[in-house]
Amino acid sequence: MRVPILKQQDFLIASVQEGLSDIQWQELRDDLSAKVGQYRTFGVIVDISSLDVLDSYATRTLRSIAYITALRGARTVVVGIQPDVAYSMVRLGLTLENIETALDLEDGLAILSTLREGGGGPA
Repeated sequence: MRVPILKQQDFLIASVQEGLSDIQWQELRDDLSAKVGQYRTFGVIVDISSLDVLDSYATRTLRSIAYITALRGARTVVVGIQPDVAYSMVRLGLTLENIETALDLEDGLAILSTLREGGGGPA
């Protein structure tokens, strides 16, 4: 099952509702990359608030999504990292360096709106 990607104004929102296989993470990366160009998107939000585990492959893929979308001209914000997931990521040395994160979807939208209004381009 593919992750649904919603378009809201010039933002894309991908809400990951369950743990994904490596192939599903790749599909999400590829789908977001294609849709950024298709919709001339300013920002991408990846909502992972439903996940209680984030492994090294998923973390690397989130970084790839942010870097690929930046090369395509969009900013990416990862939202909804649960406390236990954050603790595990720190213990395992998994990072989302140089990637915007936010507590929830509302905060993610606020970050992207502020960047858009301030003329902020890709990171």
